[in-house]
Amino acid sequence: MPAITAGIIQGSSIGPASYIINTGDLHVITAGNQMLKFADDTYVIIPAANVGSQQAELDNVELWSRDNNLKVNPPKYAEIIFVNKRQKSVTQLPPPIQNITRVKVIKILGVTFTNSLSVVEHIQAVINSCTNSVCFENPAVSWHG
Repeated sequence: MPAITAGIIQGSSIGPASYIINTGDLHVITAGNQMLKFADDTYVIIPAANVGSQQAELDNVELWSRDNNLKVNPPKYAEIIFVNKRQKSVTQLPPPIQNITRVKVIKILGVTFTNSLSVVEHIQAVINSCTNSVCFENPAVSWHG
């Protein structure tokens, strides 16, 4: 079989639909884990009970990608661990996954998530975006209270 030497240009309108169709057979391998796919992003959600499956899930995605002539982009990988800040006892976090940055804030589909599931950072980003749009992009607009 000849090698595939062409692809779909990133940012094209057909790219997201093509990605969803092409990844239709990409699934988690551990019961209880979930995989969410949108446009060209894939998220693997692993509950605390399955923390030991992290590397197996990553290996599964990489193997599937290789088998389907796709490339993963490890520098874009990020790990976020959601914790309950109101819980009185201290939770022991699992060790970081090798070569993957652990973050406290992540933006998914335009929504800012913090590791404590606080909405403050997302609301502030939306307010800042609105303020910048109204005040700086259209200086003729003024607000009167």
